[in-house]
Amino acid sequence: MKKFWLLFLAFFAFSCGKLIDPPKNLVEKETMSELIADFAMNEQLTSVIQNLNLDNATRYTLKQKKTTGKAFTESYKYYTATGEIEGILNDAQKIVLEKDPAAKVYIEKRLKENRNVPVFAR
Repeated sequence: MKKFWLLFLAFFAFSCGKLIDPPKNLVEKETMSELIADFAMNEQLTSVIQNLNLDNATRYTLKQKKTTGKAFTESYKYYTATGEIEGILNDAQKIVLEKDPAAKVYIEKRLKENRNVPVFAR
């Protein structure tokens, strides 16, 4: 009987390969990087434009990429759970640097000030 339970527990432990199942409307990694980069740039616009409505800017960005807020949120949770979010965020940072090379100096300065900054806070 003990062997049966050990076998059952071993089978159960190895059958659960994934922590979370991918959502039905999973946003591709490349698109996620582009969305995150656009969101970051939209947020920075609030320091320049006083009455910028971030909700409208976010909706417009999502509409451009032909996705929804729910799909973005579910995909973000999935990529975080699978550990793929770090690569997506690094790609988003590269996109921001391509669009605005002056941001590189600012990012490097902030990284020198805060050496232990996690990827998502860059």
